[in-house]
Amino acid sequence: MRRLDAEAVERELARLGASLGRPLVVAAETGSTNDDARSAAAAGAPHGAAFLADAQTQGRGRGGRSWHSPPGENLYLSVVLRPGLPASSVAPIALVMGLAVASVVGPRLAPRSRRGDGAAAEVRLKWPNDVLAGGRKLAGILVEAQLRGDSVSSVIVGVGLNVHASSFPPELSGRATSLAMLGIDDVPRELLAAELLQAIGDAAARFEAGKLAPFAEDLARMDWLRGRRVEVAGVAGVAAGIDPEGHLRIRGEDGVVRAVAAGEVSVLTG
Repeated sequence: MRRLDAEAVERELARLGASLGRPLVVAAETGSTNDDARSAAAAGAPHGAAFLADAQTQGRGRGGRSWHSPPGENLYLSVVLRPGLPASSVAPIALVMGLAVASVVGPRLAPRSRRGDGAAAEVRLKWPNDVLAGGRKLAGILVEAQLRGDSVSSVIVGVGLNVHASSFPPELSGRATSLAMLGIDDVPRELLAAELLQAIGDAAARFEAGKLAPFAEDLARMDWLRGRRVEVAGVAGVAAGIDPEGHLRIRGEDGVVRAVAAGEVSVLTG
């Protein structure tokens, strides 16, 4: 088991000319990189400060659910952003960060990865914050905003990317996957971390300038839920895309399209 190498991450960041990742903190183990980043932001950490860990003891995903965070296998990364945005505009940033993650893993998976049935494992986004490959969860995004009145003081973007994992706990085994399980087992985590920070920085700048408009085409193309029967926050029907505010559009049996701002998605079968 090889530990995450902070100097290697620094070298890759310099090679890529990444706008984020400085200062960089790499821990052997921490409770949660998002908690580390949030505490640092409250203490004045600048835009771009990044926190990585080889393992998390209290890693979490959306809704406070535990995130499988064993040592030496995957990538646990959080970054402090300080966008000049009103509080009302920040919610859709999780979708944008999902696209950033997909832009890093997608090109590697496209020519080489296969699901268990031999089919190519396409990368897609599952609203509001999951990155899927072959229909299974490859990465999750956790966005936590700190507000000051009507303005955003800081946004913490956390990414959990399954890299070298070869198995998952029983409750996840049918729903999660990793780069290694998809046939991509030769990419150093340090390189992935640097590429993710670069992609997050680029996406954050585009979002600050144009909100979701610059991402509309990619969101439509990568929307895994579109056309599936779903239920969210008591609204059931067929997922009909993502609107300009980042809401999930659902067409009910009555033909009326309703926009859902937040909630846990259940994909309906039968």
